[in-house]
Parts: sequence; C-alpha cells; structure tokens
Amino acid sequence: MTLNSVLALMRPINSIMVGFAVIVGIGVASPSMIFSIYSLLGFLTGFFISSFSMVVNDYYDIEVDKVNRPDRPLPSGSISKNSAIILALILLSIGILSSILISLSNFLIASIFAFLAWFYNFWAKKRGLIGNFIVATSISIPYIYGGVAVGKADEPLLLWLALTSFLAGTGREVIKTISDVAGDEIRGIESIARIHGSRFASILGAIMFFMAIISSWFPFITGIVSIVYAILILIPNLIFIYAAAKILKNPSKTNAIYVKSIALLGMLLGLIAFLIGGIMH
Repeated sequence: MTLNSVLALMRPINSIMVGFAVIVGIGVASPSMIFSIYSLLGFLTGFFISSFSMVVNDYYDIEVDKVNRPDRPLPSGSISKNSAIILALILLSIGILSSILISLSNFLIASIFAFLAWFYNFWAKKRGLIGNFIVATSISIPYIYGGVAVGKADEPLLLWLALTSFLAGTGREVIKTISDVAGDEIRGIESIARIHGSRFASILGAIMFFMAIISSWFPFITGIVSIVYAILILIPNLIFIYAAAKILKNPSKTNAIYVKSIALLGMLLGLIAFLIGGIMH
C-alpha cells in the first residue's frame, strides 16, 4: 500500500472542496468568523469524512471498477479490501474527532453525514432518485455544518445557499446518470436514465437546474443581499441555463459528461457569489 494509492482512494481534491464548503458556510453565516478555529476544525471534519466516503464508495464499487476502472487501487490490488476498511475507519475517526472539538451539534451533523455516505453506497445508490437526493443533501450539509459551528444555522442566506446547492446538485446527479448507464447496469442500479431513459433524465435535470436558479434569486428579492450579489449570481445562472439547454438538445452520454462538468463550474461560481453576498450584505 503506497502513498499514491492511498491518495487515489481518498480523492483529496473532492475532499478539499467539501472542507472549503464548510468554510463558505461559516463565511456566509458569520463573515467575522471565517478566519477562526471553527474554520480549521470545520475544514478538517469535511475533508476527512469526505475522504472516508470516497474510500467507502470504492469499496462497494470494486466489481464495477474491475470493468470500468481496473486501474483504481482496489481492483488493481494495490490496496486490499481489509486495508481499505482500516483506512476508512481512521479517516472517519479523525473527522468525527474534529467535529466533537466544535460542539455536540456539529458532532451529530458529522455523524449523520458519515452515515449517509455509507448508507448511499450500501443501499441508496441502487434506488435511483433516492440516491440522487442523498448525494445532493451531502453537498448541502457542509454549509449548514459551518453555520452551526458559529451558532448561526438559521441565517437566511445560509439556508438559501443550502437549498440552491441541493437543487443544483440533484440536477447534476440526475444528468450524471445518463453517462453512467453502462456501469449502472453491471451493479443493477435503478437510475433515472436507465429506468426512464436519457430524454426523461435530461428534462428532470434541466428542471432542477431552473429551480436552483429561481432559489438563488430569493436572497436578493427578499433584501438579504445587495446588488453586488445579484450581478455575481448572473454568471452561474447563465451557466446553468446553458447546461440545461445543452442537455435538452442532446441527452447523450458524451454530452452528459460535458454538462455535469459545466454544472460543477456553475456551482463553484455560485458559492463565490453567496460568499461575497454574505460578506457585503
């Protein structure tokens, strides 16, 4: 078991993004607390529990990866299944410990997030839209976690950020099923695209994108944020409109892979808009 294989299993880039999302949640809820011990501990919680979820994902996907990604650590044999379990438990322990150092509430949220990561891979991933909702919830949880860390979980802008992220994340996950049909057949996953067809998945994904756009405007409509936010949120909105139009026009596997990448960019720019909106409101 080499360091490279451990890092490949953990997918640190994904985990860094989750840790950053916690910091964004803190910044949106309480800008003055963004450079605090809560941000450090929150980042560590997000990073290590996300890394745990990545290991769990590969553990349950080993048979699929033997066909689709034989170069991955588990199917290639560079890490054994027992070693992967031990690594997952170590990562989970560090993440949970970080949450305990913040508060009991944060410990409970971190525990729920970790449970969802396991439950998704163990059962919900095969259940189509239920699995998509769980992934989207996991995308939203880090923001709420950050708000709880600084005692401002009820901050309206934070709640709109969580809802917008959930809707956009659901849309992206649904569209992703278009590109995963072949692999999903191997594991018997009842994805939207596999059960109802790519056209239906493209329509549902596009609807979720448009709902995310509508949600993103409520902070400005309700006077929570300034005109600066309204200008900034236009950019991710245009990206999501483009992504929706693109997948509706051509719901193919190749196009779905492109659209889910574009949607990720839109979500990242949306985060920046919410963060700046929170700092300047």
